[in-house]
Amino acid sequence: MNGLSEREAAISARESELVTLFAELVEQKKALENNQTTNKEENVSSSKTAECSCDSISDLTPAANTQKDKSTAKYTRTVSGGVEKIHLAPDSRTLLGRIEKVYMDPPGMEFNARIDTGAQTSSLNAIDIVEFERDGKPHVRFNVINPKTGEKTEITRRLRRYARVKELNNKESQNRPVVRMRVVIADIDEQINFTLVNRSNLKHQVLIGRNFLRDLAIVDVSKKYTTARNEKVKQVDLR
Repeated sequence: MNGLSEREAAISARESELVTLFAELVEQKKALENNQTTNKEENVSSSKTAECSCDSISDLTPAANTQKDKSTAKYTRTVSGGVEKIHLAPDSRTLLGRIEKVYMDPPGMEFNARIDTGAQTSSLNAIDIVEFERDGKPHVRFNVINPKTGEKTEITRRLRRYARVKELNNKESQNRPVVRMRVVIADIDEQINFTLVNRSNLKHQVLIGRNFLRDLAIVDVSKKYTTARNEKVKQVDLR
């Protein structure tokens, strides 16, 4: 009888040990699963951080590496204590207001020009437009109005192409002749395309668009006449 009681006590003790061991195994399994979940979250977080870091650096890529945005700011990189820092260079573009003095050659005159970031191509007031051929090449003859005297000045230029332009108050688009002209604003001296159109009903004979402003200037529409006249301008007519 005593032997049977001892066997039952031993079995009961063994069952208790097994239950305790099983409980420990369950706890170890839960701890392992929690560690794996934490590691995954840390990996995902690191990956997102790396992606954000790459994106922020790519946004500062120099123009030489980015064809789409030539106006991206220049920058330098330094590494201190294993941490990389990016330093932006000051913006070197010329600040222009909504109205500026511009020098055009030809006709070798200074005009008040409207600076318009919404216009793709610059535009010039031209009247009495006549198209003709010279040496087998298309040309165009037109007059501009001297802003000081009100007199007409005749200009002849090569006809480069036609630009299709649709005005807001006109349902039909127009084919406008395009010529190449030299324009100087402050320290910017460029040869750009101008569409020829009669702007006699407008306040300004010259409109400067994005084909001049891109990469070279920024516009503050709250200002006017922000630039000083470039006294070193030379009359050079590159047809």
